[in-house]
Amino acid sequence: MAPSAVRVATILVLWLGLCAQIGSARAAGEALLLIEADTGKVLKAENATYPWYPASVTKIMTAYLTLKAVREGRLALNTLLRVSHNAAAQAPTKMGFRPGTRITVDNALKMLMVKSANDVAVVLAEGVSGSVARFADEMNRVSARLGMHQSHWVNPNGLPAESQVTSARDMAILARVILAEFPEYDGYWNIHAIRLGKRVMRNTNSLIYRYPGADGMKTGFICASGFNVVATATRGNRRLIAVLLGAQSPAVRSAKVAHMFESAFRNTGLSWLMPSFGTVEQLRPINAAPPNLRPYVCGKRRPRPAKPVNAQARLGEPGSLSSLLSGMNPPPSNLIGTATINPPIRVYVGRPRPKAKVAARTGRNRASARRGRAAVGLPLPRPRPAEIGPSRRAATGRLRAR
Repeated sequence: MAPSAVRVATILVLWLGLCAQIGSARAAGEALLLIEADTGKVLKAENATYPWYPASVTKIMTAYLTLKAVREGRLALNTLLRVSHNAAAQAPTKMGFRPGTRITVDNALKMLMVKSANDVAVVLAEGVSGSVARFADEMNRVSARLGMHQSHWVNPNGLPAESQVTSARDMAILARVILAEFPEYDGYWNIHAIRLGKRVMRNTNSLIYRYPGADGMKTGFICASGFNVVATATRGNRRLIAVLLGAQSPAVRSAKVAHMFESAFRNTGLSWLMPSFGTVEQLRPINAAPPNLRPYVCGKRRPRPAKPVNAQARLGEPGSLSSLLSGMNPPPSNLIGTATINPPIRVYVGRPRPKAKVAARTGRNRASARRGRAAVGLPLPRPRPAEIGPSRRAATGRLRAR
């Protein structure tokens, strides 16, 4: 047999061995899904249609309905919302505002996505629909319309509730829809940190400042679900959406998602070896009870936390398909880098402050950045002197002379 034929046969044998392990993720308490944002094509799927407790990735749906209300004119980004006693009574993590405090929709969205504030989620729900119950009804109607057949919602923040469930498939559908329908609000998913007075709060999604190209979206955790994340990353003109439910720790969660992103972006050219999953909408939901990971995540007999996964090592594990291919396309030296935090965006309570100096990544060039900043209520940068015409400069000079 020719050497090339032997090599291909070896690859196929290894691949079949890896395929035989499908289903092991559920036994370990994980669901994985990777799709292309533009096409919805599924690149990787393991237990992607098993029901799961969503935890705080619920807040992606809360943000979606809030932006939908803004677009429909029911709210504006500078609308003041009141913190009710119900909102203030929510369990941590939260901002801890007293009842009667008022915050704008814009500030509430930033606190929701960065701090994952449970009290702010209720503030937005009550502001959009009048009550948490009516907001949950709206969440369920939207889920049905979007084809999120495994999702059922009872609260806007993801705090433990037996009947609040979703799946990796459904969360990928939601992420894809929100990116397509509200591209002007991309800045909300990629804020590194916020500052409220002297408090600086870093985004719970460390991928956005540790993995090159990551630009969203939201993490989540409760004992029953494990560590969840819906993440996006862009390289060139290609944007990917990854969903991981049930990781053992935040470090493992980030490393595994980075590994999925990098494997897809590097694309060894052997995609014909991958099983065909179709699009995310074509994945068939499984009728089962969501796994309860509490004994394995928060119980007294929980296993010792796994050592954080080094994504480079995963690419070269002995006996893996990627280790065989590593000679053709060596893995990168580092997938999870050191934290590079952008300056925190200032948030505040009370009426809008249009002159507040804040920063957010909302576009790849100056024009799109200006549109994005305007869309999320951020002030536009002051024009450079070269951008001001002679008459304007003269007028500015006269005003200063006065």
